[in-house]
Amino acid sequence: MEKIAYAPMATHPDLLEMQARYERAAASGPAVITDGTTLLAGLWLAVSPWVVGFDVTAPGVRVSNLVMGIAVAVTALGLTLMPQRMVRLSWASAVIGAWVVVSQWIIERSASSTPIMINNVLTGAVIMVLGAAAVAILTSAAAQD
Repeated sequence: MEKIAYAPMATHPDLLEMQARYERAAASGPAVITDGTTLLAGLWLAVSPWVVGFDVTAPGVRVSNLVMGIAVAVTALGLTLMPQRMVRLSWASAVIGAWVVVSQWIIERSASSTPIMINNVLTGAVIMVLGAAAVAILTSAAAQD
């Protein structure tokens, strides 16, 4: 099988223009609001077991919320600081949001308590919507001529 050699991305003639598009998209009002809200949603998810009060009663959900909340917050920071590198990873927030919605039933393997259910379903749905919005913002920046 013949190996195909690709030129490095750094030599691409449109690299500066692509970077400028992503920077403009990241600095737009919708992007700033989306990234900031995603950061807050991630931080809320991380601390919610202690605020809502299921840190002792559902330790598995506590760990999941903490880890996933930190992941969402880090992704939001990455989208703010390096949008051109994060375009493909922006889907991660939407996937994490979907996990948060169903995680309490999968981890607990039984009917979850009402506070956990309300917290995770609402927070997960918000994170999913914000993740999809981030994808839409960065995809539209990539599609501009």
